[in-house]
Amino acid sequence: MQDLFSRIRDAVLAGDEEGTKSLVAEGLAGGVDPRKIMESSMMPAMEDIGSRFARGEAYIPELIVAAAAMEAGMQTIKPGLGGKTAWAGTVVLGTVHGDIHSIGKNLVRMCLEGAGFEVVDIGEDVTTEGFVSAYREYRPSVLGLSALLSSTMQHMRDVIEAVRAEDPKAVVIVGGAPVTAEFAREIGASGYAPNAFDAVLETRGLLAPE
Repeated sequence: MQDLFSRIRDAVLAGDEEGTKSLVAEGLAGGVDPRKIMESSMMPAMEDIGSRFARGEAYIPELIVAAAAMEAGMQTIKPGLGGKTAWAGTVVLGTVHGDIHSIGKNLVRMCLEGAGFEVVDIGEDVTTEGFVSAYREYRPSVLGLSALLSSTMQHMRDVIEAVRAEDPKAVVIVGGAPVTAEFAREIGASGYAPNAFDAVLETRGLLAPE
């Protein structure tokens, strides 16, 4: 069993999507609990590559291929979960109005999923009303806002104000190339993530029991 978990972990780290899917399918066919596969192989793999990325020992391309392999494994495993998974929390994620960039957001999505969060990705160029509507529909544990342009990141303030009018206790994390911790505090964000791995750590921290 441990050998299977190690092989899945290695496949994720190598960015081997087909290998990951095949090994996950092998485990499921052998009666291994799908959540056990996720928690004992794929999630540790993403935590490993994420830690190395944070230390400067791995780079974005490696993170992207590992996350893609993780996603391939998750797609294989999801039917077996049967909607009964006790997710770490739900995150609604989107890029703000006027911004069509998706790579950073997608990387955050894959890392969060790899860490056991259920992520609802509402896409790019999302209006303030779109974020409020999604928040109202999903009532997420965390709302994540992404922007790659200094001009579009100004919309984050509007989204936070509108969502907090809906729910004063809404937890909102912001990130993206031009976004800083100071700007996040200025607009009233609950948290700030400079990269995808930190987005996972920040999300966990904000949802941890006090």
